[in-house]
Amino acid sequence: MTGGTDGHAEDQGRVYQSRGDQHITEHHHYGGDRPQRGGPDSVRRPAVGRCPVALRDRGEVMERLRASVGAECGGQVYVLHGMGGSGKTAVACALFDEITRARGRVGLWVNAADRASLRAGMLAVAADRGASDGELLAARNGLRPAADLVWNHLDHSAEPWLLVLDNTDEPEILRDGDWLRSSPRGTVLVTTRRAGPRWWPGAELQHIGVLPREDAALVLRDLAPHSGTAEQAARVADRLGRLPLALTLAGGFLSHQVIDPWTLDAYGDRLDGDEGVRLIDRGAETLSGADPRQLVGRTWQLTLDAFDARGLKEAPALLRLLARFAAEPLPLALLNHAGVGAVLPRARTETALRALLDQSLSELVDAAGTRCVQSHGILLDSVAAATPADLVPALDTTAVHLLDAAVPAVPDAGPHDPRLRLLVPHALALLRRTGVPSAADALSLATRLAVALHRTGDYLSARETARTAADLGQRLLGAEHRAVLAARSRAGRALFRLGRYAEAEELLRAVREAQERLFGADDPDTTDTGYGLQLVLANLGRRGEAVALLRETVAGRRSALGPAHPLTLRARAGLLEMLPAVEVATEEGGALLALPSECERYLGPDHTVTLGARHNHAWALYLLGRFDEADDEIRHVVDAYVRRFGPEYPVVLAARQLLSRTRVALGYVEEGVALMTDVVERRARGLGPEHPFTLAGRSLLDAYRSGR
Repeated sequence: MTGGTDGHAEDQGRVYQSRGDQHITEHHHYGGDRPQRGGPDSVRRPAVGRCPVALRDRGEVMERLRASVGAECGGQVYVLHGMGGSGKTAVACALFDEITRARGRVGLWVNAADRASLRAGMLAVAADRGASDGELLAARNGLRPAADLVWNHLDHSAEPWLLVLDNTDEPEILRDGDWLRSSPRGTVLVTTRRAGPRWWPGAELQHIGVLPREDAALVLRDLAPHSGTAEQAARVADRLGRLPLALTLAGGFLSHQVIDPWTLDAYGDRLDGDEGVRLIDRGAETLSGADPRQLVGRTWQLTLDAFDARGLKEAPALLRLLARFAAEPLPLALLNHAGVGAVLPRARTETALRALLDQSLSELVDAAGTRCVQSHGILLDSVAAATPADLVPALDTTAVHLLDAAVPAVPDAGPHDPRLRLLVPHALALLRRTGVPSAADALSLATRLAVALHRTGDYLSARETARTAADLGQRLLGAEHRAVLAARSRAGRALFRLGRYAEAEELLRAVREAQERLFGADDPDTTDTGYGLQLVLANLGRRGEAVALLRETVAGRRSALGPAHPLTLRARAGLLEMLPAVEVATEEGGALLALPSECERYLGPDHTVTLGARHNHAWALYLLGRFDEADDEIRHVVDAYVRRFGPEYPVVLAARQLLSRTRVALGYVEEGVALMTDVVERRARGLGPEHPFTLAGRSLLDAYRSGR
């Protein structure tokens, strides 16, 4: 967070704590020739050690504060708020040091962490501003209002001043006696975790957050310059959430390894394990006389303890639940589900969330048009590591239920939905956090989420979600667990859609062999993988193998699921597309050509399977040379697809490709060329210019133009 060189003595990575907040002055350089003001308990000195000369990425904040503390200004109250470890006190300390050095203002520093410290500090301020011993004694004995005495002397101060109320994490105590006021003779600067504007009427609030990536990397490089490159430092900074306290502790640890120095990469690798928070806190061992509370693992526990003391037990419970998820935006709708009642009363969830927001432990963000809550990754890691073991099973089960309710129960085809992506990191975080009892359920919902992404056309996200979920699940459940194999099958299906046919075949074939051996040939999971594999084989030109496998899939699904099940009907619709013309008319005694009507009877006219059957039926009619009928049917399918999915959806492009074929077959070549040109352009944008579907479309377009 900090840095700077002035040619004087260097103070290596020091972290200060004064009850309730972390004060960070890491890798600063200090002048050694300035006389020290006051004794160790003087309000003329920040109660955090020596102040930094420069701060990383706090220039804009400092400029605003400098302008407000100009010699001609007064009467303002500024509040620096943010989560523990974000460096609020470091900013206040830097401003304090600067204005008392260069601007001739009196600096007054009070620790406002509790009533006793606040009262003692403010009376010391009154003494500094000229209060007599008699006045002070009367205030201490309750014979006159102490706050009135202090502010009377501040209002009549001969010199302009800056008053810092540090660690004001219980702003309620400021109202007890009206300690927080403004004065034309000076400026008040408050540091706090409490972000609620209701606590600071009339004040200007300034959020102090984590550092930008480049500045966070520079902190590590400043503290441990020989541990790695700038890019390595940036990666570790990302893993630390760019939190100044964590960066300082990490840099301090790395800079003090003598016998076997660590690299940044080695440190970053160790952060991904269960001991990550403990590793960060080992950096405190390098600090002379470090307080045990100067730890990432403790800084937020102070706030949780305060919740308990105030009877807000639901707030720690909610934070422990949030710690089962990822440090990414979590849709608030998840917390409004009845399932949350297993961890905290649903009626108290709102109160608990407001408490977390008020203490800067979480924040509200908008993502993909959705209101979300987000918490810092190191905070969540710390809370998860400190969660009592007896609470973990209920937390895991509840987290799975909440996320499960947010994922479509039966994912259907549809346009791209960015809200689904919001759920991905949380599904994967659940798999990283959860134990064996909840692992299968967590993996199944992650796989269902991958299916939902796949059916919106987001094949890359679907593949990465399924692949990562399978890897995580395998560590807990084993390679041949049903849920692990189902996730791998889904990853293979996405590989096919991404045009990676060879990889898809290898993966799907291996999964199907395992499923057939373990569960049987007609098991729904086995036939689902078989359905995906036949698609790959067909696109590899091995149509005979594909048809044989598709017939097995139809038979297996009919046996296991029944003839009217959507998956059975979908597999039969595949035969309409795969069979040559001579066979499609005789398949099932001619009944296959009536499949669209059958689907409509069972599922309705607008069901995805019904529309898919009509699409494939149009293709069969085209192969049979019944171009007018094929053209009429595929035109209606295209219109239905576009209304439902929009013009860019993959199946829309496939249907429009068939429509281009029927138009050309009927003699409308220019119209067919225009349709196909548009399809190729859209596929190139969505799938890439070298995707097999794009190349096939371009080849068809060339054939139209050449009259073949």
